[in-house]
Amino acid sequence: MNHTDHVNLIRGGVPAGHNQIWADFGSGQGAFTLALADVLGAGATIHSIDRDAHALRTQAGEMQRLFPGVKLLTYSHDYTRPLDLPKLDGIVAANTLHFHREADKARIVRLFKRYVREGGAMVIVEYNIDAGNYAVPYPLPFPAWQALARDAGWAQTERLATRPSRFLHEIYSAVSR
Repeated sequence: MNHTDHVNLIRGGVPAGHNQIWADFGSGQGAFTLALADVLGAGATIHSIDRDAHALRTQAGEMQRLFPGVKLLTYSHDYTRPLDLPKLDGIVAANTLHFHREADKARIVRLFKRYVREGGAMVIVEYNIDAGNYAVPYPLPFPAWQALARDAGWAQTERLATRPSRFLHEIYSAVSR
């Protein structure tokens, strides 16, 4: 996938508006952080959370080079543990929830929801498969995400986009509000 693919997967879940505050949980080297910056535009603030400090430094350099008008705050942190963040307009969690067992996913999604202001959104990107493997040990197909989001208190969930995956059948994105 390239930058355009990343943008197209999340664009429909990120509302237009200036000076929004979002977070990318499990951001890695920042493919979806950069896509989020592209969609939000100058004046936005993005909190990027990942345990890998080197990956965060890499994405910070790319952010400065490509989207200097977006404020990036990085946190070398295990996102499954609480973090002091301001109320967010939204969250992106791309290709990260599939690393957690079902009970842990529920706890993490409830934690994420506490960060988001009333009327905010959570955008996820995951593989739409039922059986896991070494790289995606605990998959989160779309119907499972709908149930998980509902149980965590998100009122509405819709699929945004799908894209074929050479690796595991299909990738989907969804937004919960």
